[in-house]
Amino acid sequence: MRIQTLDNLYDLRDSGWARLLPRMPRIGVGMGTCGIGNGAAEVKAALAEALRRKGFEAALRPVGCFGFCAMEPLVNVRLPDQPLVILHKVRPEDAEEIVEALAVGTVPARLALARIEDWNHLTREVVFGYGYPEIPLWNEVPFFRAQKKIVLRNCGLINPEDIEEYIAVGGYEALHRALQMPDRAEVIEEVKKSNLRGRGGAGYPTGIKWALLAKADADDKVLVCNADEGDPGAYMNRNEIESDPHMLLEGMLIGACATGATEGVVYLRAEYPLAVERLRKAIDAARAAGLLGEGIFGTDMAFDLRLVEGAGAFVCGEETAMIASLEGKAGRPRPRPPYPAARGLWGRPTNINNVETWCNIPVIVARGGAWFAETGTSSSSGTKVFSLVGKVRNTGLVELPLGTSLRTLVYDIGGGSPGGRRVKAVQSGGPSGGCIPAALFQTPVDYESLAGLGAIMGSGGMVVMDEDTCMVDVARYFIEFSRSESCGKCVPCRVGLDQALTMLTRITRGEGTPEDLDRLSDLGQMIRECSLCGLGQTAPNPVLTTLRHFRREYEQHVRVGRCEAGVCAELFLAPCENSCPLHMRIPGFMQLLKEGRPREAAELIWLDNPLPASTGRVCQHPCEDRCRRRAIDGPLNMREVHRFVADGCLEAADADAIVATLQADRLPASGFKVGVVGAGPAGLTAAFYLALFGHEVTIYESRPEPGGMLRYALPEYRLPKGLLAREIGVIEELGVTIRCGQEIGADLTIRDLEQTHDALYLSIGTWQARPGQIEGEDGPGVLSALDLLEEVARGAAPDLGRRVVVIGGGNAAVDASRTALRLGSRVTIVYRRERPDMPAISEEVDEALEEGVGIEFLCAPHK
Repeated sequence: MRIQTLDNLYDLRDSGWARLLPRMPRIGVGMGTCGIGNGAAEVKAALAEALRRKGFEAALRPVGCFGFCAMEPLVNVRLPDQPLVILHKVRPEDAEEIVEALAVGTVPARLALARIEDWNHLTREVVFGYGYPEIPLWNEVPFFRAQKKIVLRNCGLINPEDIEEYIAVGGYEALHRALQMPDRAEVIEEVKKSNLRGRGGAGYPTGIKWALLAKADADDKVLVCNADEGDPGAYMNRNEIESDPHMLLEGMLIGACATGATEGVVYLRAEYPLAVERLRKAIDAARAAGLLGEGIFGTDMAFDLRLVEGAGAFVCGEETAMIASLEGKAGRPRPRPPYPAARGLWGRPTNINNVETWCNIPVIVARGGAWFAETGTSSSSGTKVFSLVGKVRNTGLVELPLGTSLRTLVYDIGGGSPGGRRVKAVQSGGPSGGCIPAALFQTPVDYESLAGLGAIMGSGGMVVMDEDTCMVDVARYFIEFSRSESCGKCVPCRVGLDQALTMLTRITRGEGTPEDLDRLSDLGQMIRECSLCGLGQTAPNPVLTTLRHFRREYEQHVRVGRCEAGVCAELFLAPCENSCPLHMRIPGFMQLLKEGRPREAAELIWLDNPLPASTGRVCQHPCEDRCRRRAIDGPLNMREVHRFVADGCLEAADADAIVATLQADRLPASGFKVGVVGAGPAGLTAAFYLALFGHEVTIYESRPEPGGMLRYALPEYRLPKGLLAREIGVIEELGVTIRCGQEIGADLTIRDLEQTHDALYLSIGTWQARPGQIEGEDGPGVLSALDLLEEVARGAAPDLGRRVVVIGGGNAAVDASRTALRLGSRVTIVYRRERPDMPAISEEVDEALEEGVGIEFLCAPHK
């Protein structure tokens, strides 16, 4: 049917309703690229076979992607007058179970992810039905809870290859409304009221851009859709076209109505074959329905559209380079002015917007610009679609109101990093974007806030990075990408990026110098300020933001020759050894123990760590988080192994052999005297190595016994003090003298020590608790954890009363809670975040809970 009137549109709408909400069960299989890649085609074939075999009648349809890519393949099922239920991680072998459940009037609860009872398509309300209270509503699922679907309003629910289903949910009604306006300039005014900004990255106000084209004095104006999505990890535009191509066409038709354009071009990269296929079908269907061509909706409007496939050059995302490519030339930018609105494609006035910008237009016309501006912030209105990828549990497409924090995106929706790893950063905006550290995740996601961090919104790619990510290597990767994609037209981009890549490569190989860091910063600023186009002007962002927020990693590569993340191959031997703060030669002692040579394993351990039995009980064991064995079954218990070896030596005659070996390794006496202030772990370790170098070492300690916090802050049940004393004894047997009860400022002064020693090492520790900034924390009945633990370690047993509250979630808090429990109190920990955020060692938290300590999460006392 050709659509000439609103009645014609309504006739197709009724036909579309019969397909979308048939009087029989309907099964929709998510057939986006992500779904197909996860086996959706096989699932659809299995469902068709199960329906045939069971003789059960149901409408089996392809639909687009609902966004939760980590749960693909997604299948939605609906019985008449019942909610639509989304099934997740469906496999071909589940097909028979699904059909059998539908046949008896229910859905398979095992596969159910969420239900949708009514769906506000913004242009039309869809009521599926009510029921299945045991299945959560879609917006009760954490992944969707903070989302607001405007652009993705139809994705995953309608058949993208059926124009009538799009019309059924209100499609092309906004176009009809625009065409009926007495003055079509009113459309531009609504777009201005909406404060819609270009979603391609630059964020230029769309209404102003349209007004420039509308004022151009020409009869043949052109609209271009930039669908050349080239950012690594970004796939928003691809999904929008695959899942709802008519949304894009309607947006461009409304733009043509408002600006007087007669021709449209969609520049879509050929690397998206499914998007190309579905968009071609949509264009053909719209043309057959009379929505493209002459006399649209019976008016004088004429507009046609063609699809051009790009070859995948990243620089063609820049509008003047795209125009050159469309004209059959090499995709190279040109200086502006003239701007495309004055002289664009084939010299004609041209407007270019990206896919997501066009997709917002039908909603703005249908609901009004003021309604759209209610979402988001005053300067960044509406929603933004992000592709959430990388080291995050819940990958997928996320549509959030602008102004939502990065923390919500990464943790509430994304679920944080898998495997309990720490999230380090987010890369926003692709190769032209920047790296934002986890400490700044409270930042709202809008154009101005991201720019303030040195990043950009870009087209919406968000790549989450965890502790296994080397930020220097990330910068190198993106600079290498931008360099390879540079058109080479201007020297700052062509030569500057090449020089930046050379320096970054040198740094990742351990060949960099401290001067390279300043050169990189200066070079990045030069490229940014002097390049011709947006690609060159933003290409240094990954380097400049990583230098700004992760400079310590650069300095470790340059000054220490170490890649903490274990990525740069020349700068580490094994991930476990690299992650150990002491760089213990873990593969070495593990192999010696495996070969039945425990004494040699112990010697190797002691040379790396003079307090192995103690640290084997209390360290955070980051080595196990980086164990390669983790990818197979589970990490090796390296901390337990080196504790086992150390305990065995200290409890047997092997201790004498260890001392003898260390004595043999000791350098000849240097005649050099060193004073160490403080007998905690740092002071004892410094004294150990100084003694091995042949120096005469004396430690001065203010407390009655050596050990520092190992002795006074760690409870006996975690670290037996007799074992600590034996370890300290090994250090003393190397010739180190420890003088306790010697307080600097009371019993002797720094000047006194300077007169009797050639050098001093101060290791006085951090014995003062950090204030919590809570009203009343200095009042009666309030103790610091360190004070309590030291008092108990000295042999006192304070009366804490019947009930004790411990504020905090670190190791001191957990140790204090378990100590208070042993003193007879009922103990509750209150912590301001959730369990995965607690900095305390996980095993200690588990044991505290087993012993009866209560924990209240998301609790922050005010006084």
